Amino acid sequence: MLCDFTYCNPTKLHFGQNALDALKEELKKYGQKVLLAYGGGSIKKNGIYDKVMKVLKECGKTVIEDGGVMPNPTLEKLCEGVRLARENVTFREEKSNRRIQTEFKEVI
Repeated sequence: MLCDFTYCNPTKLHFGQNALDALKEELKKYGQKVLLAYGGGSIKKNGIYDKVMKVLKECGKTVIEDGGVMPNPTLEKLCEGVRLARENVTFREEKSNRRIQTEFKEVI
C-alpha cells in the first residue's frame, strides 16, 4: 500500500558560456564528498568531465563516481548506485529542525 507523502526535489540549473563558474559557490553549501553520476562517454569526450573534476579538487571535495548511467537505467545499474550510496553515505537526523542530513563516509 502506498502511503500519502510529499516529495520535494529542488534543482538549480546554471546555463550559459560561464555556467561552470558558479560551481565553486554552489559547492560551499554542501559536504566534503560528491557522488558524480554520469553517462557513457560524451562527458569525457567534450572535456566537461576534466573541468568539473578540476573544480571539485580545487574545492577539496572527495569524488565518488558512478559512470555509465544510461537513460532509463536498468535495475542492475540502479542497484549499483544504491550500493555506492549505502557504502559511502551516513544519514543522520538533525534534531533542531528534524531535517535529515547526509554525509559521505570515508572512501577506502
